[in-house]
Amino acid sequence: MRDCRLVSRKFDIKDSFKIDVAKENGAYKTLPKAYALKPLEIVEIIKESNLRGKGGGGASAGDKWALMPQESDKPSFLAINCDESEPGTFKDRQIISKDPHLLIEGILITCHAIKSKHAYIYIRGEYKQYQTILQTAIDEAYSDGLLDNCDITIHRGAGAYICGEKSALLESMEGKRGHPRLKPKQKEPEWFFDNPTLVNNVETIASVPFIVQNGADAYREFGTEQSPGTLLFAMSGHVQNPGVYEAEFGTSMMEYINHFGGGVKNGKKLKAVIPGGVSCGVLTADECENLTLDYEALRSVGSSLGTGGMILMDEDTDMVEALKNILEFYHEESCGQCTPCREGTGWSDKIVAKILAKKGTKADIDKLLDLADVMNGKTICVFAPSVSKVLVDFIAKFRDEFEAML
Repeated sequence: MRDCRLVSRKFDIKDSFKIDVAKENGAYKTLPKAYALKPLEIVEIIKESNLRGKGGGGASAGDKWALMPQESDKPSFLAINCDESEPGTFKDRQIISKDPHLLIEGILITCHAIKSKHAYIYIRGEYKQYQTILQTAIDEAYSDGLLDNCDITIHRGAGAYICGEKSALLESMEGKRGHPRLKPKQKEPEWFFDNPTLVNNVETIASVPFIVQNGADAYREFGTEQSPGTLLFAMSGHVQNPGVYEAEFGTSMMEYINHFGGGVKNGKKLKAVIPGGVSCGVLTADECENLTLDYEALRSVGSSLGTGGMILMDEDTDMVEALKNILEFYHEESCGQCTPCREGTGWSDKIVAKILAKKGTKADIDKLLDLADVMNGKTICVFAPSVSKVLVDFIAKFRDEFEAML
């Protein structure tokens, strides 16, 4: 398996999060080249590279960037998602803790491309320690004069990335949440999401410096034709060496698990894999045998690459208990706005608990499938459809374990 550390190249370097060390190892060297290019020239490079969003959706980053107006009376903004709230997902925090200056460099190039003067990084509330590391790196960049023409603000909270309260983000914009030097230099409109805003996740933006420095063709040398480049895959669960390892798209799933993860823990047999965070369809060991890690291959087996958050389950895993664990998360995290989601997540959680207590019936299994149908496509966001997918896949592929509990 060839070395393809495009984003994680500095992860093993001591103190790589410090600006001096980062610069000694190539940080910010792409900025002069990027600033010499016209904004639309950078957008075109990203489009030619076919960089795909690495936050789960896999959409073309260049196509999204091209939607941003180059000439507008309204200011443009860049919003970077570092939420990682889905169980099994923990790759972006590696970039924040190991190489935050790569992210900052990517932000500066992206802001130049979309003519933005301000970027906001939303980071989940539990990531306080990573916020501290990132804020220190941003302060270093300010002191070094790198942010003279572009401000970066961190906003930490729960859910504010998409549906946070107006007042919370306004406070952030006014510099009340974070270092006072992060206060924007210009007066922003009352509500900046009324203005053109590009949203990408951390790893997507961190991939930009390599592409601009080396060219679209250099990026496309990795991966597959439709899924070029690399992804930081995160392995957890019953794996010998859990962690985050960068690999190119199209890598054999089992080769990846064995090469980086050291195989299933304690030499046991593989039973199932959730390939990209718990919302992705669960796969049996047989399905994983000849599968490659790219968007198209995962879609062909009814699953998704998601964020690359790979959860391994060994032969001793109780799949009913595994489903119960996932449903507890969804039950707790549902915002409650849509009735199918609010009631469906709670009801399905209770039914699986009943089955685990050996008080369930075959009708309860069928009721779970009915609930999956009710939740699928009948809510404002995709939260409930994700639960629907989880229910259907677990029952379809491991129904014998559910029936054994009756």
